Amino acid sequence: MRVGVLGGTFDPPHLGHLILASCAAGQLGLDKVLFVPAGDPWRKAARRVTPAGQRLEMARLATAGDPRFEVDPTEVQRPGPSYTSDTLRELKQRLPRESRLYFLVGEDALEDMRYWHEPEAILAAATLAVAPRMETPVPQPPEEHSGTALALPPFERVDMPYIGISSTDLRRRVQRGDSIRYLVPEAVERYVRERGLYLEP
Repeated sequence: MRVGVLGGTFDPPHLGHLILASCAAGQLGLDKVLFVPAGDPWRKAARRVTPAGQRLEMARLATAGDPRFEVDPTEVQRPGPSYTSDTLRELKQRLPRESRLYFLVGEDALEDMRYWHEPEAILAAATLAVAPRMETPVPQPPEEHSGTALALPPFERVDMPYIGISSTDLRRRVQRGDSIRYLVPEAVERYVRERGLYLEP
């Protein structure tokens, strides 16, 4: 079984997340893609984050229309900071032994990953699958034994259209009173509106 893992705060989840998951599933032959909302996103400590239960529900609403997608509550249910290395280890133990994990990330995460908790454990547990985050091509994966693996780990490329949507911008739009319709799934837009999310600075 080939399983994609897409982690993140999902505050809120948007169409860019769904397009990335869909492109990765098709190009990498994934049987399913797990959306894993962070319970306690330790790298977002500087800003207010929507409660984990609400972000989990938004992720479920966003993915409900695609049978390839599944929301995994592992990080929400686990106490303490949400570390990707812990999540991937737990998933490998829980999934069938022959499963292969693909950790889906944007290209900006390649350089940043060296500052993550236990980056070596992430690379040992899953194959990186990298998609563009800007209107520039993803760099070519390093050749084996090229001497650049520490700076740029091996990865699979995921080609997808450039999607200029970010959760940060969506929160700002809501705060300004602007519409986020067509930028997020309809069910997520309705959830945000009905619960008054992102109205406070």
